[in-house]
Amino acid sequence: MSILKETYKLNNGVEIPKIGFGTWQIPNKDAFDAVTMAIESGYRHIDTALAYQNEEGVGKAIRESGIKREELFVTSKIPAQIKGYKEAMGAFDQTINNLKTDYLDLYLIHAPWPWDHQGGDYTKQNIETWKAMEYLYKQKKVRAIGVSNFAPGHINSILDNGEIIPAANQIAFYAGRTQESIVAYCKDKGILIEAYSPLATGRALLDPLLNDLADKYNVTVAQLLIRFTLQRGTLPLPKTMSKARMTENANVNHFVISESDMATMNSIKNEYR
Repeated sequence: MSILKETYKLNNGVEIPKIGFGTWQIPNKDAFDAVTMAIESGYRHIDTALAYQNEEGVGKAIRESGIKREELFVTSKIPAQIKGYKEAMGAFDQTINNLKTDYLDLYLIHAPWPWDHQGGDYTKQNIETWKAMEYLYKQKKVRAIGVSNFAPGHINSILDNGEIIPAANQIAFYAGRTQESIVAYCKDKGILIEAYSPLATGRALLDPLLNDLADKYNVTVAQLLIRFTLQRGTLPLPKTMSKARMTENANVNHFVISESDMATMNSIKNEYR
């Protein structure tokens, strides 16, 4: 069976396709074509964000795809700099208007702090934002809620002050940057790790070790890296503007990385920065 037909089950029982199509850094003018190609290639999980400024193009592709809305899984995110209950509700309304959909399948807080104030303490604001997320969930405006770029401490404050455990935490995850402490924490709490930039935004593709391993399995480095994230139990969100690569990135069920090679990939320290 194609990996595109396989799902994980979130902690609230909602099923989420095991691979998503990422749209970070795809301009709005290109988003329609990119998402259209992804859906034509079999992807049913589309990941966007208000901050990407491409929700209009993404939404148009979804509406014109000919696929029933309930057969697609759509994720968006509250921008990192938008904090607070009222502010979160406004951001959600903007996203729904951009996408022209009645609901989201997954809604995330994009980061625990504004990007220009990384490391800042926004605990109180994140709790208020989470309360808005919980309201949207209870109103069935979203099927699942979660976070992105959150460390265990950030999640603990939500668990201590909220009613609903996040369903997912979307973080940078790839061979070379596996963020083990966050992964272990989330596994313990039943929070799915979504792996954004599974190819290290393309920087890992020239790594000699990874190229040797890919040759061993007769696959591309991209396929090797995506398979790695899946065998780690995470959900990869690869992005490409090439329809051929969309198909290639999803063709990862015909090989299994051995335990020893997984250990080698887990031990890579190069974050390709």
